Amino acid sequence: MTPTLEDVGLAVKRVQWRHHREANRRLAAVGLSLVQWDVLRHLHQQPEASLHRLAELTFQTDQSMGELARRMIERGFIVRRDAPGRAVKHALTDDGRRVHDAGAAVMHGVFQESLGTLSAEQRGTLYRLLMQAVEA
Repeated sequence: MTPTLEDVGLAVKRVQWRHHREANRRLAAVGLSLVQWDVLRHLHQQPEASLHRLAELTFQTDQSMGELARRMIERGFIVRRDAPGRAVKHALTDDGRRVHDAGAAVMHGVFQESLGTLSAEQRGTLYRLLMQAVEA
């Protein structure tokens, strides 16, 4: 049987839901939510990212990212730094790097239990197909 477009879309959503549910549950043990870890992950990959860029990368509005950043600053995970013009850049603190690393280990476990069951070739194929759909 050939799956319908809806079948494929629902399968993608089910994997995503599983990841989100497990990630939030497990990240709580290191004091993070999935959204917070995602911000830390992107700052780890793109040091000095602007608030607007973080909002884009984490699928949030500038306003919601601003509130999240404020709470993460209060917790000591990130800091704001002035940049040329009106831009404000953000960076990880030592505590931010520590919880990022702990969260990365958690996320690896979440992904290992689902996507890790696929062979390297299957993961490559899945990745290429998903990126092809994203770029369409």
